[in-house]
Amino acid sequence: MKFKPAVRWLFSFVLVSTSHLLADSIELHIRSCIESPKGSSEWVTVENSTQWDSKRTALVVCDMWNQHWCKGATARVAEMASRMNAVIREARHRGVFIIHCPSDTMKYYEGTPQRKLAQTAPRVTGPASLEKWGGLEREREGKLPIDDSDGGCDDSPPCHGGSPWTHEIDTIEIKEGDAITDSAEAYYLMQQRGITNLIVLGVHGNMCVLGRPFSIRQMVHRGENVVFMRDMIDTMYNSRMPPHVNHFAGTDLIIEHIEKYWCPSITSVDFLNGVPFHFEADKRPHVVFVIGENEYHTWETLPKFARHELVKRGVRCSFVTASPRQGDNAFANYKLITEADLLVISARRRTPPKEMMGLIRAHVNAGKPVAGIRTASHAFGAKPEDDQHEGWMDFDVEVLGCNYQNHYNNKEQVHVKTLAAVAHPVLTGVPTNDLPVSSSLYRNRNPGNGVVPLMSGRVEGQSQEEPVAWVNTAKNRRVFYTSLGNTNDFKQPFFRRLLLNGILWSLNQPIPPANEP
Repeated sequence: MKFKPAVRWLFSFVLVSTSHLLADSIELHIRSCIESPKGSSEWVTVENSTQWDSKRTALVVCDMWNQHWCKGATARVAEMASRMNAVIREARHRGVFIIHCPSDTMKYYEGTPQRKLAQTAPRVTGPASLEKWGGLEREREGKLPIDDSDGGCDDSPPCHGGSPWTHEIDTIEIKEGDAITDSAEAYYLMQQRGITNLIVLGVHGNMCVLGRPFSIRQMVHRGENVVFMRDMIDTMYNSRMPPHVNHFAGTDLIIEHIEKYWCPSITSVDFLNGVPFHFEADKRPHVVFVIGENEYHTWETLPKFARHELVKRGVRCSFVTASPRQGDNAFANYKLITEADLLVISARRRTPPKEMMGLIRAHVNAGKPVAGIRTASHAFGAKPEDDQHEGWMDFDVEVLGCNYQNHYNNKEQVHVKTLAAVAHPVLTGVPTNDLPVSSSLYRNRNPGNGVVPLMSGRVEGQSQEEPVAWVNTAKNRRVFYTSLGNTNDFKQPFFRRLLLNGILWSLNQPIPPANEP
């Protein structure tokens, strides 16, 4: 089946009854970055699921060499190879055709059945340009978000160039029925077998994964349905080069670039379950966003906020999501909660699976930080739909520190302000004057002993004030909450700064100075 662009519902999922699945189908959870509206330079992250026929699917292993001229690259290939081999083994078991593509090493495999298999595929006529390296296409994708002009070695001092590779790393098994090539033969093989779907994994995302004749750019131009496995790639990027982020943040920027301009991504979880792979040296604080609400479009605003404000500051961001459909409790990727340094909650009256709620409670009970926006005050305030799901009616009191008592049914303007007597790091760079917002005002009462209100709000024409942002340090836990958070709030610089400060404070990370935009 041809891959169709995802509908513009962030984190919406096409739920397919298992009774209707093909015996040889693979369910893939794909993620794209969609410009919405077209030409606006505004990007929305979209996730959905699709079924691929395994017999019409190939998996390309791109340039997983035994050795690289850059020592860091060699080490990262070795680290990811075991997980990658497990993915390949499972894909092979499901009937996916495996094509090993360690470029410039074909002499090593000369005469092997896997090499002969590729060589015997009938050539498919077409533009000669598609049989060569597919370089940067500026009209389509602009420039890469990282500067790799120095070769991209992140070692200190950087290594020198060369071509020390001789074959694919031995950790990856090459089995009977697999093929080996480093050219457009990969496409010829796919055409010979009626294969229309391609999964790409390997190194390096900004170079070979994009450019090789068997990889993303060229296969997209040939009309294949292409996805890449985002937790099974690396980049050649030196963190001392622009945009001066760490190596792994640079990889995240390349992943986003490919999702915007070329094809969607998946993770190894689609084949192996568990959580996505990440490198041991990736010590960035990990924020996991739990999103499941149907009113305020945080399935769009929070990923955008994370890309613009957190990734560049060295924060790793992941998302545990349910569709915006009211009452949908099918949260995807919730095992990521086990890896969270901070949970950011934006859910409304959901009852997650018991296992997921157990992970949330374990995070809280371990004293780890939590941040919440808007409907987090009634995130899990619903009765379980069955004995497989669980709510948390008192999450507002027990974790956030105040009691949510519904909201004002106001149509009048709401004004918010910082509290003059409070000098708290979360208010760094937040204006002290009254600020108009369009979010309705929530009633949050009976603050706990660890609560420090930071901002208050009132409905225009009324004197009653309500806390709209606070921190809670009860039980030595860092918790930040704001009842603001609709789409218009995210357009206001003060709110984005407040949310950034609240997340960084919760992580016990440095907060930028007041004059930093």
